[in-house]
Order: sequence, then C-alpha cells, then structure tokens
Amino acid sequence: MSGRAQVMWDEAVTGYDFGSGHPMDPVRLALTMKLVEAYELDRAAPLVAAKPAGDSTLRLVHRTDYIDAVRRVSADPKSADGSYGLGTADDPAFAGMHEVSALIAGQSVGAAEAVWHGEVQHAVNFAGGLHHAMPGSASGFCVYNDPALAIARLLELGAERVAYVDVDVHHGDGVQAAFWDDPRVLTVSLHEHPSTLFPQTGWPEETGGPGAEGSAVNVALPAGTGDEGWLRAFHAVVPDLLRAFRPQVLVTQHGADTHFEDPLAHLAVSLDAQRVVAESCHELAHAHSEGRWVALGGGGYAVVDVVPRSWTHLVAIAAGRPIAPESEVPEEWRHAVYARTMQMAPLRMTDGRRPEWRDFDDAGYDPGDRLDQAVLATRRAVYPAHGMLP
Repeated sequence: MSGRAQVMWDEAVTGYDFGSGHPMDPVRLALTMKLVEAYELDRAAPLVAAKPAGDSTLRLVHRTDYIDAVRRVSADPKSADGSYGLGTADDPAFAGMHEVSALIAGQSVGAAEAVWHGEVQHAVNFAGGLHHAMPGSASGFCVYNDPALAIARLLELGAERVAYVDVDVHHGDGVQAAFWDDPRVLTVSLHEHPSTLFPQTGWPEETGGPGAEGSAVNVALPAGTGDEGWLRAFHAVVPDLLRAFRPQVLVTQHGADTHFEDPLAHLAVSLDAQRVVAESCHELAHAHSEGRWVALGGGGYAVVDVVPRSWTHLVAIAAGRPIAPESEVPEEWRHAVYARTMQMAPLRMTDGRRPEWRDFDDAGYDPGDRLDQAVLATRRAVYPAHGMLP
C-alpha cells in the first residue's frame, strides 16, 4: 500500500455542461475542488488524472450503438432528436459530450483500479456518481454510468464480491440494472420513495434477477425524511448486509441532493448527517473490505451552499484529515465563490445540526411509522436471501 487516498481530478471534467439554466451546473465541481485545495487536502490525498474510458471499457456496461450515438451528437449536437435519451430536457446534447463523459467515467475506473491494485486504500471521484445512465440510453443528467463501469472493471480484474451503496436522493437505477442478474454485485440504494420522485423505481420488491435474488436492495424513504430517519434507515440495513456479503471492495455514491435545501427533491437531510454517512461508509470499508473504498459524487443542485461542503467532507474523511463541523470556511474560498457566482458562501462546515438516531434493532420499531415500515419492507424482501431474519 503506497498511500492512504487519492482524489481523481482533471479540470476538463467541468466541461460536463448541459447549458445555462440546467440544474447540473459544473460550477459545483469547480467550487468543490477549490474548497478541497483551500483546506490543503490535496497534500494528504494527491490529485490524480486518469485517462478517458475507451470504447472497450465503455462496452463493459454500454451498448456499442449507444456509444456511437453519443459520439455522433457530441460532434453535431443539432442532430440530437431525443433518441437514446440524447437531446432531451434532462440530457441536452452539447459539443464534446462523448469526450467529457468518457473522461468522468475514466476517473471512476481509474479510482477502482488504484484501489484494487493496492496503490491507495481510498479513491474519490466527486465528479462521478452518474448512476442513471442505462446500457443503451442517457437518463437523468447521466450519459455514461461511471459507478457501473468502475464495478465492471473490478470484476474484470478479478473481484468476486463488490458492494455498491448509493445514498443519493434518487434511486440508483442504472447501476441496479447493470448488475440485476449478477450475484457478485450487491447494490444498495436509499432514496426518496418512487411514488414521489424520479425515476419512479427502487421499490423494496426489486431484489435482483434469477440466481441473484437479494443482490438488489432498495430502501424507499417517505418524502420529508430528515436526519434521524435517514440515519436510522441507513444503519438498520447497510451494516448488516455488508457483514453478510463480505465485499472485497466498497463503492459508494454520495449524491448531496438529500439536503433540505436541494431544489429537486423532498428529503430534509442536513450537511451534518451527510458527513455522518460518509464517516460510516469509511468505517464500513475498513470493517468489511480491508479498507478498499471507492467514493463517488452524484446529484446535488444546491451548488454553492451544499455540494462543495458535503464533498469536501467526503474527501477529508477519505484523506484521514476530517474537518470539524464547526470549522470556519476559508475566507479565500468565500471570495472565490462570490467572484464566480455573485452569491454569498456559507461560513462554516456545518448546518448546526447534531444528528442522532435510534437503533432499529435495539430500540425497536413502530409499526405505525412510515419510515419504520419502509425499513421493515426492505428487510423482509432481502434479508432471508442473505440468511438473516428481518
């Protein structure tokens, strides 16, 4: 093991730009990197740029005709007509779409390779986490599915068990679809209930294909769920499953759109709870996968107030330099935020919350509580496949 952690970064990933007014504003990536550098985390977790994913790598998940279609609209955005999900309101075509999407995918694949080969224990690609892209179509702001590609590369390298934990507010549907029939991959997604949010999938009854029963796990959280319920659900499901599955690598997706300020969803989670989950994922990687941890970004559309702080906490945890929540945000970063966005930056690395939760097993559950009903529905659907009682 040559190092503790690295951050995958190439400035060109900020070219993943669907245009003015689109929620996926690449400024969130640029501001996150500036905050990482303001805390000098790049000294503890060096910045590493990987090559773009080539066609042979992209084909581990995506169909050749789809890759060809992305390349065509990348060269001529005006030719996009909505086929393959390209040229839609969610995924407008733009010049260079193929190149920058392959670059982001390459960073996640490079992170997986570095962790598997023992070059580092932890690798972070906060530009990644584009979990909605399907084998043959773009979806939900996602062109190439970098989490699925990273997992597929791990399997190609010889991994026999890979766990994927997704805490984005939206269901990790593309990753689930990619490994639906593969018992080597455990996909766990905690997300807002599909009855109230895109992509309207991720029901607890979705548990994996024939021969892979129990390999897909979905916790569908009621709209309005806050810190206590979110953390209660995470700890009621994820540690048990990882203990039973015994992954060789843990891949996690940390979409920041669970936050109460996010404009596109309806959970009420704080930055402080997001930090707690990042810490928990770090601890779970050490407990169950010998520290092998690939951490990715994802959604998040409060691009100044939330995303940079949330993902800087993630980098700091991976780097072994956790930032105290009460820390003042560096003044140089606040100036950079104003210069770039004309918005006032947050002053501290906290929302002022002290997240706590009741343990599901020790404290018992309330059969009349919708959050507890969601947790129990998931446990009943998948625990027996892993030899556990709900």
